Amino acid sequence: MSELTLADSSNENTKTTSFTHLFYWSVRREIWENKSIYLAPLILAVIQLVGFAIFAAGLPARRQAALHLDPAAQRAAIEAPYEIAGWMMIFTAFIVGAFYCLDALHGERRDRSILFWKSLPVSDRTTVLAKAAIPLAVLPLFTFVVVVATQLLMLLITTIALLANGMSPATTWTSVDFLEQALIFLYTLVALTLWHAPIYGWFLLVSAWARRATFLWAVLPWLGLAALEKIAFQTSRVGAFLGYRFTGWMKEAFDLQPHLERGRHYSSAIHSLSQLAPERFLSTTGLWLGLAVAFAFFLGAIRLRRSSGPL
Repeated sequence: MSELTLADSSNENTKTTSFTHLFYWSVRREIWENKSIYLAPLILAVIQLVGFAIFAAGLPARRQAALHLDPAAQRAAIEAPYEIAGWMMIFTAFIVGAFYCLDALHGERRDRSILFWKSLPVSDRTTVLAKAAIPLAVLPLFTFVVVVATQLLMLLITTIALLANGMSPATTWTSVDFLEQALIFLYTLVALTLWHAPIYGWFLLVSAWARRATFLWAVLPWLGLAALEKIAFQTSRVGAFLGYRFTGWMKEAFDLQPHLERGRHYSSAIHSLSQLAPERFLSTTGLWLGLAVAFAFFLGAIRLRRSSGPL
């Protein structure tokens, strides 16, 4: 009896190890074959640093002007370049993730490499999950690392520019809490990725099904529904739903408070850990319904790949 138990336990461990091993190498294969996953964020980071270095030429004068503002406006003015760098990277990561998903399963059918990959002892489930892990885990993690490194280099450029003009860089350090901003950015990436999971799932499903023009098949049906509803019923529920799915995570994941500049509202910046609302976000119906739909899309993509062949 004990020998049977040990044998069963050994088989379970082998299966677990085998899936983990195959999944790990499948993810690595996706990274090797899709250089845009890491090249796009790195290229954007270089562009941001070059642009900020040029911007830094007039930084001392801007800093002098900012010091005459009230504390909230002063902090917002100093934080602005770092926030812009982060949001530009988030937008780039979403675009890269979306186009990666649209080509992930279609590309291997188009170039007929699916015949080779199916000859390997890697299941369709492992393959699709590895592809889903790119926009849901690998890309957000890499984006976070690149943004933190970029902002630290921007801080170094700021320090050099201010010191070269006889000004103290202490205003940057006291106005911007980089550890707090890093935590906020990490939370933002996690919330954004979970919220957009059904979008990535839909793109993967289309990639597994469409024979050509994956982008059009992924986008046009929704635009067509929105146009049909508007023409036929003079309502915009489909458009509102799409807007909520793309941007609704902001109001669910954060307590947004407008800043003031000279008595006028000018932004709803996220500047403090107190604005994070993870309890509300995790209890949002839209989040869990979206994750359930994403799960269904991933299952559909697995089934389609199982029966698909080269185009």
